[in-house]
Amino acid sequence: MSVFVWDRRGMPLMPCSEKRARLLLARGRARVHKVVPFVIRLTDRLTEDSEFQLLRLKLDPGSKTTGLALVLDKADTTVGVLNLFELVHRGRQISEALMQRRRFRHRRRGANLRYRAPRFYNRARQTGWLAPSLRHRVETTMSWVRRVLRWAAVSAISMELVRFDMQALQSQDIAGVEYQQGALFGYEVREYLLEKWGRRCAYCDAQDVPLQIEHVLAKARGGSNRVSNLTLGCGPCNLKKGGRDVRGFVKDKARLARILARAKTPLRDAAAVNATRWVLLNALRTTDLNVEIGSGGRTKWNRTRLGLPKTHALDAACVGTVHAIFGWQRPTLELKCSGRGSYQRTRLTAYGFPRGYLTRQKRIHGFQTGDRVRATVLTGKKAGTHVGRVAVRAKGNFNIQTPQGVVQGIAHRHCTMMQRADGYAYATVPLKRGKDQGPAQQQGAYRASCCPSPA
Repeated sequence: MSVFVWDRRGMPLMPCSEKRARLLLARGRARVHKVVPFVIRLTDRLTEDSEFQLLRLKLDPGSKTTGLALVLDKADTTVGVLNLFELVHRGRQISEALMQRRRFRHRRRGANLRYRAPRFYNRARQTGWLAPSLRHRVETTMSWVRRVLRWAAVSAISMELVRFDMQALQSQDIAGVEYQQGALFGYEVREYLLEKWGRRCAYCDAQDVPLQIEHVLAKARGGSNRVSNLTLGCGPCNLKKGGRDVRGFVKDKARLARILARAKTPLRDAAAVNATRWVLLNALRTTDLNVEIGSGGRTKWNRTRLGLPKTHALDAACVGTVHAIFGWQRPTLELKCSGRGSYQRTRLTAYGFPRGYLTRQKRIHGFQTGDRVRATVLTGKKAGTHVGRVAVRAKGNFNIQTPQGVVQGIAHRHCTMMQRADGYAYATVPLKRGKDQGPAQQQGAYRASCCPSPA
């Protein structure tokens, strides 16, 4: 991935390659500002002495994971990928923590304040209120947008806003059936069904095979094309079912009940995205940058046409108007929201009673949970160099989460601070190969056209 570059005053310059960053550091022309993501600061350059190309930050908001892509935007809609990020939200953990707190409070008040009058009718919500788990998605996404804007000279933003083909914006006279017969016809419904049915056949659970859109109640028996009557089936199952009703085709009662229940169940994740998409768009507009919006169907159309694998980060790179993409085969940095600790001072039983007490001291020997450290152990069973996220213990023996696994019982005297905890856990997602282009062609095209030099 590319390295973010600052000038000596802390103003963003064009990102550079990892090799050039190593040369700048070795020659003493740069200093390390941040380890993950890697940011360096030049000691002999100013913003006024540099030339900038158009950089665009693209976002693919999701319920569990949001994809971000920093790309080099050219006039012919050719996109050169510089950095790929996947922001993993913790909305579900927030919901579970609030429910647990609610149960603990209910137990406490039932035991000690059982005669107090209820006060929940006095609480009023402001206009535009979002649940904490939804507000978390917007705030963490905007936090990383502001970070990228601080590290790179971004001039525009693209965001996937809607899941439908907005063809009415192109032709004011389009109506009726014609509205559904555009260039993206079928992509919106198919993408919805793939997410809803888990990308597998509803009748035999086959995966990684071509799936066909299938009617639960056949059209020959009065079925409609509503999405609540559509499912996914592999070729053999679809051919075998034919025009029969699903109740006569599926003999397993448990599977039949599951199919009928899922057909009527909406996407919970899609509801979360729909509830926050306009809030996120309005927040992006406060950056005073040009914000381009696109649809989910166009994103999938671009990705399929270009032969890219299905990832959240590459979906972000395909948002909006894209003619070609270069340099997409690079590592993706996973940004997992881990929080900054807990106010809870005790462990509790299943009934809400205290069980043991936690230390009130957040830092142990200068370290706190979430710090990125390097531990060099010279002797013993754990001899070696371990780099990762630390979990502190009151006795001074820490656990370090490395890419190879957890290393337990590392004494604090072996640890060296690399980066303070910022509420996120970082990991590198391996490269993935596309269908049409190999890594040599992609990386060569990227180095030739999309990686400007900062010096």
